[in-house]
Amino acid sequence: MSQPKVVTIGLGYIGLPTSALIANNQIPVHGVDISQDVVDTINAGKIHIVEPDLDQAVARAVEEGYLKADTKAVSGDTYLIVVPTPFKGKNEPDISYVQAATEGIIPLLKEGDLYIIESTSPVGTTEKMMDLIFLQRPELEGKIYLAYCPERVLPGNVMYELVHNDRVIGGVNTASTEKALVFYKQFVKGELHATNARTAEMCKLTENSSRDVQIAFANELSLICDKADINVWELIKLANKHPRVNILQPGSGVGGHCIAVDPYFIVSDYPMESKIIGTAREVNNYKSFWCAEKIQNAKLQFELQNDRKPKVALMGLAFKPNIDDLRESPAKYIVNKVLQNDSNGEYFIVEPNIKEHKVFKLTDYKEAIERSDIIAFLVAHDEFKRFNLSDKKIVLDFCGISNS
Repeated sequence: MSQPKVVTIGLGYIGLPTSALIANNQIPVHGVDISQDVVDTINAGKIHIVEPDLDQAVARAVEEGYLKADTKAVSGDTYLIVVPTPFKGKNEPDISYVQAATEGIIPLLKEGDLYIIESTSPVGTTEKMMDLIFLQRPELEGKIYLAYCPERVLPGNVMYELVHNDRVIGGVNTASTEKALVFYKQFVKGELHATNARTAEMCKLTENSSRDVQIAFANELSLICDKADINVWELIKLANKHPRVNILQPGSGVGGHCIAVDPYFIVSDYPMESKIIGTAREVNNYKSFWCAEKIQNAKLQFELQNDRKPKVALMGLAFKPNIDDLRESPAKYIVNKVLQNDSNGEYFIVEPNIKEHKVFKLTDYKEAIERSDIIAFLVAHDEFKRFNLSDKKIVLDFCGISNS
């Protein structure tokens, strides 16, 4: 591979697809990850995550010599920070990974370089990293470009959306914004929207907080309908016949690294002003607890009626249908909660998109459905929709399987 022009820090669910896309545009990319296994896998032309078309993109990029992975950064022209930004303590955002990634490349920076954060971050993070860089390298002030450009892709369709989705790009100054726009124009066909760094940071948080609030309305409605003996799926379908109503579908909660996390970045910094956003988070978190309680109650009722413990199938661990991503998954929380309350019960834990789990023993979904007395659908995976369930089974449908 020739001298890398792009150095990507983080080769996870966004960093690797982004690196592969750039490399497939014949731009040399040096990808960095702390995991040697991840690095070795990528350098072998293979992938460590499940994402359609990503395997082909990585294989081609590595074979043609435009993508190389390593555990250490090297000098380039553009640096992309694509690392996790979890929360800590009382739901406070943790930007330590962004800071560590930034500190790792500070010695490599030179005049004319472009530094971009793609990681979801609290408002002001790009400016904080700018101050950090200039504190250690004051001679670079006014001579490098810094910007923020959040990803906004859907797992399962990442390779398409990285190219075709619009992007919001905000620099710490006009020159930085323009420099970043030129960079993304090389491989993004969607429209590029210029703004400043703080607005771009808030834009990503706003997008996911908006989704969280809308999902919370649907989940709250499902709690109400359960008490009112109303089929929430039918209700929403009918309500959505109104030309100006578009209610989302309820589920077992909200998961993933974005929607379940990003609202806290706003609530943490602006607690008095974010009442609706904070309450939506509470509603969606409660929905998972409620689902676990419904499973417990169904088990107790079965025992009373049949004088034996039921066999329970817990269907799904991923945070959304048809992916292998378990980050912040409400389904995983529900399974943990159920097992904690009844360690001696017989459970079949199902997740068709992963081969094994470090904590849970996984069961094939067909076997789980056949052998169980109670089936709790936690995630609407396509595999689960192919069954005509026996009337003898007790079905707890938390994700609309029976109405899909």
